[in-house]
Amino acid sequence: MRVLVLGGTEFVGRAVVEEALALGWDVTVFNRGSHEPPAGVTALRGDRSAAGGLAALERGEWDVVVDTWSWAASAVRDTASLLARRAGHYVYVSSRSVYADPVPFGADESAPVVAASADDEDASDYARNKAGAELGAVAAFGERALLARAGTILGPYENIGRLPWWLSRIARGGPVLAPGPRDLGLQYIDARDLAVWCLRAAERGVGGAFNVVSPPGFVTMRELLETCVKVTGSDAGLRWVDAEPILAAGVAPWTDLPIWLVGEDHAFMHGGDVSKALAEGLRCRPVEETAADTWAWLRSIGGEAPTRPDRPRVGLDPAVEARLLGA
Repeated sequence: MRVLVLGGTEFVGRAVVEEALALGWDVTVFNRGSHEPPAGVTALRGDRSAAGGLAALERGEWDVVVDTWSWAASAVRDTASLLARRAGHYVYVSSRSVYADPVPFGADESAPVVAASADDEDASDYARNKAGAELGAVAAFGERALLARAGTILGPYENIGRLPWWLSRIARGGPVLAPGPRDLGLQYIDARDLAVWCLRAAERGVGGAFNVVSPPGFVTMRELLETCVKVTGSDAGLRWVDAEPILAAGVAPWTDLPIWLVGEDHAFMHGGDVSKALAEGLRCRPVEETAADTWAWLRSIGGEAPTRPDRPRVGLDPAVEARLLGA
């Protein structure tokens, strides 16, 4: 199979490239050249946000295109339109953020989506960016467009900082604020499992929208944090604190304490129905593997994870943590 990965050097795009190479596929990447592509690929250069930036894609044919774009939807519209007659399948890595509030626990792909346009050139609204990009992919490829609506994505090369922050904090040792309840169910997807599913589904000609994330309650907050303690070999002690005093202290779920959410936000992010993707072959590796591999990668790069410039840094202020723990 010949696959074109738009991006291909960071987090999900890099996972797609590495998994495609492992499958023996012929891989081409297209990006601005800010980061070096993995060995073994054909590299094309271009800036999708600039006039004439798609020139390098005006020639060539591919069986599958994988696109992880998160900014102005018009870029996906233009790219998909350019490739529609020279590519077999278009995989757009979207997000469950496309669903319009409120999103109840157990919602599937039929839930309402935010209003968006494929022609939108405003990159300020993430949900609208993703929803508009979906429209652009479908307009060009129709049933040959696969929309992978991912939830929380974890794993090696993560450039958001969620699992890296927990691993780094726990590795420092000492008492660690652990947000309750302990049995809070979590739902996420390892970037490598997302990548493999997208590639294999596209190879089979699968189209349409799919929630691509683990089943609800795949792990609990306790299982995740205890796994982080185990893989880091830390002497950290998890100190479980109920949600109420944490919220009363002004701590923000998701950003100050990554992955952790409460109330309607938890129902949305950690309660998606994924039966459709499971029926189409989605498999999720154990949390121990995701955590261990992410920790090994972090250590290999000196312990400091890269972060996307368009995302805020995550993590709890040590002084706030100390106050909540009564230290």
